[in-house]
Amino acid sequence: MSIDPDPATRRPSRRAVLWGGAALVATPAVLAAQSSDFAARAEGLDQLHALVVRRGGEEVFARAYRGDGLDRVANVKSVSKTLVALLTGIALERGAIESVDARVLPLLGRPATGDARDDVTVGHLLSMQAGLVRTSGASYGNWVSSGDWVDYILDREPEGQPGGRFIYSTGGWHILGAVLSRLTGQSLLALTRDWMADPLGIVVPPWVRDPQGRYLGGNEMALSPRGLSRVGQMVLDGGRWQGEQVVPAEWIARSWEPRARSPWSGDRYGYGWFLTTMDGAEVAYGRGYGGQMLAVVPAREMVICVTSDPMQPARSDGYFGDLRDLVAQIVAEA
Repeated sequence: MSIDPDPATRRPSRRAVLWGGAALVATPAVLAAQSSDFAARAEGLDQLHALVVRRGGEEVFARAYRGDGLDRVANVKSVSKTLVALLTGIALERGAIESVDARVLPLLGRPATGDARDDVTVGHLLSMQAGLVRTSGASYGNWVSSGDWVDYILDREPEGQPGGRFIYSTGGWHILGAVLSRLTGQSLLALTRDWMADPLGIVVPPWVRDPQGRYLGGNEMALSPRGLSRVGQMVLDGGRWQGEQVVPAEWIARSWEPRARSPWSGDRYGYGWFLTTMDGAEVAYGRGYGGQMLAVVPAREMVICVTSDPMQPARSDGYFGDLRDLVAQIVAEA
């Protein structure tokens, strides 16, 4: 999957001009009333809260079906993992982290364990191939009820080998957030605001912290649907927003290189992004519990942002499957 680091060099197709042109003269309500089939499909999804579509750098569709609207923050759940991955790319560029091959335990000032935990790197955390104990799903409650979320993970026997199988686990992202905070001397909230939210002009309020005061890495962050779509636009434009390089373009390209595969959806996984194909176009997306989604489709110059009820499940063979169908239809109609 390739990106153009300079959006000014792109020439939109005639189809893109027609789509984008409609947005310049029509409000989102008018667009929703037009004949796009995807709007009718979205209307029928009772967990869906908001849908924002950007094409050619412009917002071409935006509608809040339920929830708090398009401009108030919503819990994006595990899309937070994608955001932490972007922050990691900034940290690498700024020299806070030397390399994705840097071993995690020394970065946290922890002694060697004499087993596979010694070999876990930043890159393993980013691709969810660290082999550490799983803390998502049925294990999540015990983990967040513990007295130290970092110790809970690193003091337990690993479940696999670093660089091995894909183990979906929020705990690894919390470890990564702890690394970022320790190496920069700033909280994950401060980093998110200083490095990404402020340049994009979006709001990120405080979220859940562990007993030691570290902000949870990989879950519970909140952005407005329109704010999240700005993140997607910045990524689509090679890490740039209004002339400022927010995230290195090389990092985004590297994040979209497949390294693992989800055993549930079958989609590939890079650094914080799931990777798939829809209507012949490569799609990189972040996914969160309940049906939160940020999808970037470079070949169609498109960003699709979905927020949903964060309290209801969204399995690949259930509501999330319905969302995938919706996103695929939007891509196909572009």
